[in-house]
Amino acid sequence: DLWVTCEGDAAVDPHHTVEDVGIAVGQAIRQALGERGGIARFGSAFAPLDEALARAVVDVSGRPYLHFEAAMPEPVIGADFAASLVEEFWRGLVINAYLTVHIDLLRARNAHHAAEAIFKAGALALREATRITAERSFVPSTKGIL
Repeated sequence: DLWVTCEGDAAVDPHHTVEDVGIAVGQAIRQALGERGGIARFGSAFAPLDEALARAVVDVSGRPYLHFEAAMPEPVIGADFAASLVEEFWRGLVINAYLTVHIDLLRARNAHHAAEAIFKAGALALREATRITAERSFVPSTKGIL
């Protein structure tokens, strides 16, 4: 479980606050994974929310890379949250957790639904990739490190 609270400059520009939360969550994931031994390494998931459908694919590779293909259907979520900040959160998380992640928004007409489907798919794929499948001493890589 993870609980995040944040005080930031959201009234001025929420970009840095959202990015910093992604960075902090990514660092926590990296720390929790340790040497990454015994995990499945790969995970993928689809998740819907009403008309929206997203796909996420995760490789706990030790090589940070984000491919984010999500044309948000509206520029703003709610009253004032820029839909583009969804990608900024994921970029901060991926780079700091040392993950390779591909996120694709397959369809959506509502930006809120799109964002929620993206986060659900990402969480499910990450859970699958980090599940324990072998002894902790086994690192799922031909190089022996991740």
